[in-house]
Amino acid sequence: MAAFWIAHVTVTDEEAYSKYAALATQAIADHGGEFLARGGKAVQMEGRAHPRNVVTRFPSVDAAVACYESDAYQEALSFAKGASDRDLVIVEALPGFE
Repeated sequence: MAAFWIAHVTVTDEEAYSKYAALATQAIADHGGEFLARGGKAVQMEGRAHPRNVVTRFPSVDAAVACYESDAYQEALSFAKGASDRDLVIVEALPGFE
C-alpha cells in the first residue's frame, strides 16, 4: 500500500536548509519517493501554519520509514536541524493510490 510523507516546514536558515533539500531529494528518490507537492500555494484552514508544505508518495510505509532512517537522509537531516521548524508524518494511503 502506498504511503504519503507529509512535512510542514518553517525555514529559519535558508543556506543550511538548501543543503538539506539537495541531499534529501536524492535520498527520497533512492527509496522510491515522488514529490506531489513541494512548496507552492497553501491555504491554512486550521492548526498551525508553516510556509512550506511537502507531500511525497512512497511505495509503502516501510519504504518511507526506511528512507527516513537511511544514512543518506540522516545526513541531509543534519542540515535541517537548527535551520527549520518541522513537523513530519508518514500516512498509509487508501487503496487506489498506488
